[in-house]
Amino acid sequence: MTRPAPIRVVLADDERMVRTALRAILSAEPDLEVVGEAATGAEAVSVVREVRPDVVLMDVRMPETDGIRATEQILATLDGPPRIVVVTTFENDSYVYDALRAGAAGFLLKRADAEALVQAVRLVARSDSLLFPAAVRTLAAEHARARPESPAWVAKLTGREREVLRHMAQGLTNAEIARRMEVGAATVKSHVAAVLAKTGTRDRTQAVIAAYEAGFLNGG
Repeated sequence: MTRPAPIRVVLADDERMVRTALRAILSAEPDLEVVGEAATGAEAVSVVREVRPDVVLMDVRMPETDGIRATEQILATLDGPPRIVVVTTFENDSYVYDALRAGAAGFLLKRADAEALVQAVRLVARSDSLLFPAAVRTLAAEHARARPESPAWVAKLTGREREVLRHMAQGLTNAEIARRMEVGAATVKSHVAAVLAKTGTRDRTQAVIAAYEAGFLNGG
């Protein structure tokens, strides 16, 4: 049986010791491959364009170009861009929230153990679930910028799409949502696609952030 191609990862952090530690952990896994490193946000953009990884572990605070701007540039300029995970010291940092709004798929604490790091990379690369949904919900609830009125997309959601969006915010996979709603997986996939289209977001994390900012997940 042919083994699937490894998940290709780029490490972006201005501290060499952090990059060395991350490389050692990831390289020990047969399904993960570190294909590049960067010490600044600008370098991260350049390296990602060159090697086209599946996942980027992005430090949020770096010289020249920070992780937020680097995330924006990567997602805006590449077709089929990688999933970006922000690596941070403080989970309630407003920089992390700004990175999620910019398009990062999730965040990981620098104090996370090796198993959590490896599972996070696998999850964002090959899963339709939300990375650490409870932490994302907490961060979004604390930092969401309230709008005076709900955006137009809220009214455009069907009842089923609203239900799916709430399940997405809980971190459920398509299969789990299908069981919860007693519908087929293909139906859920269609609803998820409709939610992303109506919210104007690229993935589940962005949809959840948008939902909090619209007040949809805060009783609105």
